[in-house]
Amino acid sequence: MPNSVGYAAQGADKPLEYFSFQRRALGPRDVHIDILYCGVCHSDLHLARDEWGGTVYPIVPGHEIVGTIRAVGSEVNQYQVGDTVGVGCMVDSCRQCENCGDGYEQYCDQGFVATYNSEEKQTGGVTYGGYSNNIVVDQDFVLRVDPKLDLAGVAPLLCAGITTYSPLRHWKVGKGHKVAVVGLGGLGHMGVKIAKAMGAEVTMITTSESKVNDAKRLGADAVIISRDKDAMKAARNSFDFILNTVAVPHDLDAYSNLLRRDGNMTLVGIPAEPHPSPSVGVLIGKRRSISGSLIGGIAETQEMLDFCAQHNITADIELIDMQEINEAYERMLKSDVKYRFVIDMQSLAQAASQS
Repeated sequence: MPNSVGYAAQGADKPLEYFSFQRRALGPRDVHIDILYCGVCHSDLHLARDEWGGTVYPIVPGHEIVGTIRAVGSEVNQYQVGDTVGVGCMVDSCRQCENCGDGYEQYCDQGFVATYNSEEKQTGGVTYGGYSNNIVVDQDFVLRVDPKLDLAGVAPLLCAGITTYSPLRHWKVGKGHKVAVVGLGGLGHMGVKIAKAMGAEVTMITTSESKVNDAKRLGADAVIISRDKDAMKAARNSFDFILNTVAVPHDLDAYSNLLRRDGNMTLVGIPAEPHPSPSVGVLIGKRRSISGSLIGGIAETQEMLDFCAQHNITADIELIDMQEINEAYERMLKSDVKYRFVIDMQSLAQAASQS
């Protein structure tokens, strides 16, 4: 079995620290990946601190993984040693239900197997994520990555990228559509880039005037400060689609009113407490709808990676050493990052020598 090292939390109130463990033995359909970079998602923090409940300790977070293949199983026919690949939020599913059959493994009726803090079917143990030097994954849940891209910037595409791409694709956003993205963070900045590349006219809606210039740098055609009542009123009935990335409870009616007839607002942020209930009158008055979206299936995630490669899209990142992860968590809580932390796994070698 492959020997692995990484960083793990041993309890909800414990910092992440150096941790050694073993991956499962390479199966016939598995690939063994040396991890180069792993993005830091806000859900990593939630799970490490058991803020959603159900965390199994020790926990090795990380589901935005980019690396190279070290070894392949005897039946692997999609990849070979040396390929540049990615692993996202899932490493397995039942593969038998209707949703899996339709390519929506993220909606598996049995629940998908998460990259970390989930039961591993092959061993009955718990999955460990990408804050580590390697990982073993079934080839069907591995994704091709264009090695010409900035690989550190690719890592967040495996969660933030697909989380925003999937609803934009589902609602057929394209040329001639007016799209608003609510919230300029790890998800929002990817939403702006991808919607713009799809041909839409993109408006960023933010609470912060300090983010106006950055939103335009990322590709936004316009910016609305949501605290400006006159600006929000002027924007009513103007958007075909709104991608709402905000992960704290807020008044959804303020944004629903911005939709045109038959417009949709999709929520991709998961607040710790529920949003105030939206007004039915705001929705039925113009046949508007509110929906939710969860990452994307494997085929759609590959489609997203190919789309981003075609349009040279990567995330705006701050590269950190593994030893800086606890500080990064505290900064993430303060939104002190533009716009995603990514861990350079070469730094693990130093951590290993000091352990």
